[in-house]
Amino acid sequence: MADYKDAENTLVMETTQGQVVINMRPDLAPNHVARIKELAREGFYDGIVFHRVIEGFMAQTGCPRGTGTGGSGKKLRAEFNAEPHVRGTCSMARAQDPNSGDSQFFICFNDARFLDRQYTVWGEVIEGMENVDKIKRGEPVQNPDKIVSMKVAADIA
Repeated sequence: MADYKDAENTLVMETTQGQVVINMRPDLAPNHVARIKELAREGFYDGIVFHRVIEGFMAQTGCPRGTGTGGSGKKLRAEFNAEPHVRGTCSMARAQDPNSGDSQFFICFNDARFLDRQYTVWGEVIEGMENVDKIKRGEPVQNPDKIVSMKVAADIA
């Protein structure tokens, strides 16, 4: 295993396009990071598709139905912060209600500063952004790419 500075707050996501490593930011969104780690440790994200992928904007995943209409069933209170939505930012998807984030999240392909302070930023891609760039586009995506597995680095032997 690679030597991550903070393995307890590092996610290793194996996708159909390759590995993506995410540095989680409990300093920005402690409750979101805790919930994502809990879901990752339960295997919740394993096999889930990237259901909404918009060229030049973002790749969204985390819906167990693969449609953008589902979640884990546990809503999170928003933890909006001043961290900018830039290339590699990981942020929670939500419905109109600011406190409707659950398990769905997105990774920004490019700067999306219009989302700043309206969505909960909880991490950033630190390795494998080139693999995020390869994820199939679409709304909905035909034959979508998926998360093969998502683990907390501290749990990888």
